[in-house]
Amino acid sequence: MLDQQPTNSPETQGTPSKRWLVIAGVVVVGALVLFGAARFTARLVAGDPWAVEPGVPVEVTIAPGSSASTIYRILDDARVARVSELRDAARGAGVEDQLQAGTYALTTDMDPDAVVRILATGSSQAAGGAFTLVEGWTISRILDELDAQTPFTRQEYEAVLVSGAVTSPLLPPVSDVVDGITRWEGLLYPARYPIGPADTPETVIRQMTTEMNRRLDDVDWSRLDSLSISRYEALIIGSLIEREAGIDEDRPLISSVIHNRLADGMRLQIDATVVYALGQVNGRVTAEDLQIESAYNTYKIDGLPPTPIGTVSMASLTAAVNPEFSDYLFYVLANEDGSHAFARTYEEHQENVRAAKEAGVLP
Repeated sequence: MLDQQPTNSPETQGTPSKRWLVIAGVVVVGALVLFGAARFTARLVAGDPWAVEPGVPVEVTIAPGSSASTIYRILDDARVARVSELRDAARGAGVEDQLQAGTYALTTDMDPDAVVRILATGSSQAAGGAFTLVEGWTISRILDELDAQTPFTRQEYEAVLVSGAVTSPLLPPVSDVVDGITRWEGLLYPARYPIGPADTPETVIRQMTTEMNRRLDDVDWSRLDSLSISRYEALIIGSLIEREAGIDEDRPLISSVIHNRLADGMRLQIDATVVYALGQVNGRVTAEDLQIESAYNTYKIDGLPPTPIGTVSMASLTAAVNPEFSDYLFYVLANEDGSHAFARTYEEHQENVRAAKEAGVLP
């Protein structure tokens, strides 16, 4: 906005020494199996509720956004390891906040330290893999990436979106400017999602909408009335912040500029909306680009665009509903780190633009 760049070989008999190594290995494995069986039997005799045969393959799916306690319970229910042992292992390793979503090929009665290492690194993923949805992606980009990275086609995902099989509390109606696909803009949460062999296009999309709905429930909406916006409008503002902010510290300030302009009846003039309207831009947004006739061109329209312009992180959505208290009306890219300079008047803003050009940040 305002001068900102949008931004084995064949089997052989072997030597006697090798044969002894093989025999030794078999003895070790056999001892481990006997140990596991003995432990299992001992637990049965003792009436231990954790009486489970060790080493049985299990596939466990951890949904995006799952809390550590939820993950422990899922693993306990699958008899991979006990809740208390997993908690102690994760806290001891300092990785309780690093356990990753995914579908994992594990076994029953595993060493809890080993389980924690697997989930903290995302290793031992079962067949199917995962898909990462990135902040700021448009619905079109998401569908392209899903087509390229998953077993299903863009058309199959589109069919799910328009069928009504999956929905969202913020899903807007279809209109002259918002079609059945575009209305899903911003309603899929950016995160890493497991995709297993049993998944379908519907279950993949449902994961993303379920996570978005869960995140929406965590937002403090208490300032909406004073800001005179709806939840959906907050999501739109969040998408603008997502595309405009280069550093986290700027998000509440960019939010304040957007809210101040809306309150004053000023057009937002956000370059990222022009980029969205054009589909792409080769380099910087030009004066000619600003003339595009589109419901998303905030240099031409009053107020907000009809939908978000991409996916929204919690940081941007939080900033949208909790703007900094300021009287700023302008901002411009000011440093190579992506931070901005803010101004109250157009004259101050022009000074910031000149300083950015002198610093080589702007051409």
